[in-house]
Amino acid sequence: MDWAQLWKIVSTPDNVPIVAMLFLVPFFLWLGFRQANANDRLIGELEGDPKLAKTAYRKTWPWKPHWARELHVWPYLLRVEFLAVVIVTVILFVWSITLNAPLEEPSNPNLTMNPSKAPWYFLGLQEMLVYFDPWIAGVVMPGLIIVGLMAFPYVDSNPLGQGYYTWKQRKVAVGAFLVGFITWIALIFIGTFIRGPGWVWFWPGQTWDHNVQLYEVNRDLPDLLVKWGLTFIGEQPWKGLFGLIVVLLFYAAAGLLIHIAITWSKFHKKILERTTLLQYAVFQFFAITVLISMPVKLLLRQVFRIKYVLVTPWFNI
Repeated sequence: MDWAQLWKIVSTPDNVPIVAMLFLVPFFLWLGFRQANANDRLIGELEGDPKLAKTAYRKTWPWKPHWARELHVWPYLLRVEFLAVVIVTVILFVWSITLNAPLEEPSNPNLTMNPSKAPWYFLGLQEMLVYFDPWIAGVVMPGLIIVGLMAFPYVDSNPLGQGYYTWKQRKVAVGAFLVGFITWIALIFIGTFIRGPGWVWFWPGQTWDHNVQLYEVNRDLPDLLVKWGLTFIGEQPWKGLFGLIVVLLFYAAAGLLIHIAITWSKFHKKILERTTLLQYAVFQFFAITVLISMPVKLLLRQVFRIKYVLVTPWFNI
């Protein structure tokens, strides 16, 4: 383990936000699920005792006689918001004083940085360039990820779990959003701490060698069949047609697995009956494209050295 280099990477001003996020995201996930578990336990108690559901004790923290029955925006909410603004402002002041801005000398075409990395919030896009064509990685996939994460809560026709933390009543929407969000965080982590000189994959703690030479050969999926004797697959239009069939089979298999997972419980079967065909089709499309395709493409590239599955004269996937 090269601890000196690891500390240098972690302490770089550019990487401080992602380091903080690696701690803040798990903390707030734990905090949210802690409240969700408390609400789920209360839901179970109220379902088991209908009389209890008619009383005033319907909240995670029961109302006590000395508490006010109504809380006004002023001063209660605004006071908390004002304190939050003050605390965040102090943190930003301390941050700006203690850490230098990551500004460097003017760009020089004769001296290119290696590795040359985008700001941390764009590293997910830069990492996707390894697996997709530039216009897909820079425009199509980010757009689908953003729209998909926004669509998951709305295409879920479950009327329960709105306005309060719960996992039991919103497993599909919450689970789908979490998988997509964590996948994006993972891409940023890979681009920050794992990609070294030449955008080579170095495990955390492994020394970044600027002179490293890799003899790994990437190949397209149809090229594997050419090696097995099916030479016609290596020529268009058969190459594109084969890739299209593989992509369609992947969507069909992934959609079937998602359907089985959703209908595993009677609760979600009832929810599925309330869902329109358009809602279900939108959910399936974004779930496969956003949640499954990116991890599968990453594994194909890193484990099997497969660059593209669908190869056409116009675009590659």
